[in-house]
Amino acid sequence: LIVEDNDDIRKFIKESIDQTMRVIESSDGKDGLEKAFINIPDLVISDVLMPEMNGIELCEKLKTDERTSHIPVILLTSRSAVENKVEGLETGADDYITKHFSIAELQARINNLILQRKNLRKRYRKELIFDAKDIATTSTDEKFLNKAFQIIEAHLSDYNFTVEGFAKEIGLSRMQLHRKISALTDQSANELIRSYRLKKSARLLARKSGNISEVAYEVGFNNPSYFASCFKELFGYSPSEYLQNLNSIQEP
Repeated sequence: LIVEDNDDIRKFIKESIDQTMRVIESSDGKDGLEKAFINIPDLVISDVLMPEMNGIELCEKLKTDERTSHIPVILLTSRSAVENKVEGLETGADDYITKHFSIAELQARINNLILQRKNLRKRYRKELIFDAKDIATTSTDEKFLNKAFQIIEAHLSDYNFTVEGFAKEIGLSRMQLHRKISALTDQSANELIRSYRLKKSARLLARKSGNISEVAYEVGFNNPSYFASCFKELFGYSPSEYLQNLNSIQEP
């Protein structure tokens, strides 16, 4: 998403960056915020000085809203606006670049932020092994995931729990939930629910909290055979193999 009130600069940025990227345009901060909420873009590039809502305000609103807190923001400013740079960084801007930038520099910064998000998604997926209460909440994104895990935990044994119900309970539309979860974990909302349930099942099996069928029902699977199939797909071994080799297999 490019938010820039100068038509020429906005067009220049759009035509200069990687053409594999789908670009959404906005000419002021207020409209840019609305488009960010609707589209949940992978990146926002915003001017600082704009009508309706400036880039600093836009960045602050994006970073404090659960729907968009994960989106990297690059702010564009003039060389003399040092105070804007400090204020922008304080509101959560991920990067700053002056308007005398080269396209190579801008593209490098874009690529760097996208790579950082990719690495963060890997970490979040890896940390899906924890119970909701065990997750340290140090950022808006982690707090969102903690909230999501708590909702899944509350519906753990309910095999009728749907993505629609998940979205309603967390306060987002189905599309917003999907894009938020996908941006944070590289999974769909359905995949997140299933992964959480399966990793919880491995813990329950390791603690001998029931046999395989009992654990399957406890984590929301109404078909033990389907549960075993999903378990093997995720971990590479069946629940029975997991139990047989529990001492040699690290708990997922």
